[in-house]
Amino acid sequence: MAEILDGLKVSKEIKAEIKAEVEKILASKRRAPHLVAILVGNNGASKAYVNAKVKDCEEVGFQSSLIKFPSTVSESELLETIDELNKSKAVDGFIVQLPLPDQVDQEKIINAIDPRKDVDGFHPENFGKMALEMDTFLPATPFGILTLLERYNIETKGKDCVIIGRSKIVGRPMSILMGRKDFPGNSTVTLTHSYTKDIEEYTKKADIVITALGDPHFLKGEMIKDGAVIVDVGITRVDDDSPKGYYLAGDVDFDSCAAKASWITPVPGGVGPMTRAMLMKNTIIAYKTSVYND
Repeated sequence: MAEILDGLKVSKEIKAEIKAEVEKILASKRRAPHLVAILVGNNGASKAYVNAKVKDCEEVGFQSSLIKFPSTVSESELLETIDELNKSKAVDGFIVQLPLPDQVDQEKIINAIDPRKDVDGFHPENFGKMALEMDTFLPATPFGILTLLERYNIETKGKDCVIIGRSKIVGRPMSILMGRKDFPGNSTVTLTHSYTKDIEEYTKKADIVITALGDPHFLKGEMIKDGAVIVDVGITRVDDDSPKGYYLAGDVDFDSCAAKASWITPVPGGVGPMTRAMLMKNTIIAYKTSVYND
C-alpha cells in the first residue's frame, strides 16, 4: 500500500511556522500582514473556500477583510475596488475569488491586480516570471504541491512526470514548475489534456502523475505503474445516499491506485489544505517585500 502525502498535516506545520513569524512581527511593534478577499455572488463552494481563508488568517495572526458583492456587480465597480486595494498602504495582498459572473471580464480583473499584491499568482507578470524561474508569487495549488513533495523528500530529478489537465491555475503552471532547474523539479514533463490520445500510454510510464481534471475516479490502478507517486488535485461533489447527500471525490480511484503507488494524496486532506496554506505563505512574502509594512 502507498504511503500518504498528508497535506493536512503539512499545512498545519506551515501555518504554525507563519504564526511564529507573525508573533515576531507583532513583538517588534509592526502591524500584522493583511489579506483581503473579494467575493462576488452566492456560489456555495466559493463562499466556503473564502470563509476557510478567513479562518486561516485568524489562525496565523493575519488581519483579514472580506469584501462582498452581489452577482449583479458591474465590471467597473470591481475595477474601482481593485484600484483602491492596489493603492492601500494597509493591504499586503488580495484575491478575487473565481469564477466571476458573465458580465465581468475575468482576464481584465486579473490584469488589474497589482502584481506585488497578487498572492494568487495569476497575473501575467507573475506567471511570466515563474516561467523564467525568477522570484515571484507561485499559484497557490502548484506551490502547495511542490511544498508537499519537498517536505516528503520525493525525488523528482530525472523522473517522468505526467500532468493531466492544462488549466492556467494548476496544470499549465505545474508542468512548468516540475521541469524547472530546482527541487522539486528537473523532471521530464508530459502535459496531457482532453485531446490527448490514449492517456494510459503516458500514465503507465510515469514516475509521478499529477491529476487536475475534476473527473471523479478517472485515474485507475491499471493506468499507473508500480511505485508511482500520485498527486490528486481534483475534488468533486458526488451525490450518494448518505445523510449529507454527497461525498467528495478526487480524480483518482484511490483504492486501486493506492495498492500500486508508493505515495498518494488523499481527497480530502491532500492538496486542498496545502493550497490554502500557500496563500498564507504568499501573503507573508508580500508583506515582507512591501514598502508599507513599517
